[in-house]
Amino acid sequence: MDLLPDIWRQEYWLPPGVTWRAVEQLAESDRPRPHDLLVALPLALGFVALRYMFERFFAPPMGRCLGVKKRLQVTAAPSPKLEVFYSQRSRQPTQSDIVSLMSLCGKTQRQIDRWFRLRRNQDRPCQTKKFGEAAWRFFFYLTAFMSGLACLVVRPWFWDLRECWRRYPFQPMERAHYWYYMLELGFYGSLLLRISVDIKRKDFKEQVIHHLATIFLLSFSYCANYIRIGTLVMLLHDSSDILLESAKMFNYGTGWRKTCDTLFVVFAVAFFVTRLVIFPSKIIHTTLVLSMEAFEPFFGYYFFNVLLMVLQVLHIFWAGLILRMVYKFLKGKLEKDERSDEESEIEEDDKGGEENMDQGEDYCLEKSKNTLNSQLSMLTNNCVLNNLTNHRASVADRMRKAQ
Repeated sequence: MDLLPDIWRQEYWLPPGVTWRAVEQLAESDRPRPHDLLVALPLALGFVALRYMFERFFAPPMGRCLGVKKRLQVTAAPSPKLEVFYSQRSRQPTQSDIVSLMSLCGKTQRQIDRWFRLRRNQDRPCQTKKFGEAAWRFFFYLTAFMSGLACLVVRPWFWDLRECWRRYPFQPMERAHYWYYMLELGFYGSLLLRISVDIKRKDFKEQVIHHLATIFLLSFSYCANYIRIGTLVMLLHDSSDILLESAKMFNYGTGWRKTCDTLFVVFAVAFFVTRLVIFPSKIIHTTLVLSMEAFEPFFGYYFFNVLLMVLQVLHIFWAGLILRMVYKFLKGKLEKDERSDEESEIEEDDKGGEENMDQGEDYCLEKSKNTLNSQLSMLTNNCVLNNLTNHRASVADRMRKAQ
């Protein structure tokens, strides 16, 4: 029962020698208070509603302007037994599973393979849905970056990182930075609320970890008054995310390949510069080294830096995916976002393989039919020639006997 009061012990949140009473010397409007974080909850719900309106009314006309096409979908024929297997056991049946399903449903292997392929295709997200997600994130990141840049570019800590710790923790909080924090917290909260219905990508688990780490990072940095360095972290991340989402928007369209490739190259460069160079060399160096010029390490110091390290590990993971995309791009095989949904990538290979198999079977049947027709034609010709030769020989023989 005493756990909650222990969480707010000043040793956890404040440097040695600083008490909550000392911090309370700042006016209430100038200091961050933990209960301010509750504002992020209605904001998260508001973002969910706003996103629904955006994807329903604004994203479709934008997609049509970029040539985003809705994939025509052939639905699988109703089959309760196959549906139960698909939903409860596996979407990719093995050969032994197919054999048992053949006897259970009275279908051929080809029919079962085709049913599972069509059923998986039904669950694949369409281009319009993927475009709507990318467009929503693009507009948020663009708005957040422009707003954050406008309220930070005139602040001294934007140019001199030592200013992030000058007079810490007695640093007054500005209302612009308060709303910057709340809006970012509300946005990432909305991503968590929607994560079960959003397109599932290959880095789904990493995305969940990223959202949780970001929310913990923002919440803790707000309560511990790490607002100055926190605003720089948010601004740095939003800068490259704008390019990523814009590249994905053009990738889902038709006739924008060069634009998409250009944006992707710019994004890759921006990602590596901001996430793998500036973030560790400036941000993490500032929190690990420069902060100790102002105060001695304490629990909050270690916790905050651990969260930054988690983000850096995720940056390295995503850098590996981007390098794979760069390799495909240089090889001329860049077809889609490397983080595209997991089932889509599997389905492309599966669909291609099965379509090739179907085409191969059709080709073999057509070839066999052509061969059979050719043989029948040759046989018919031979029969006609033989009959004609025999007839002519018979006529000649009768003429000789008449003579």
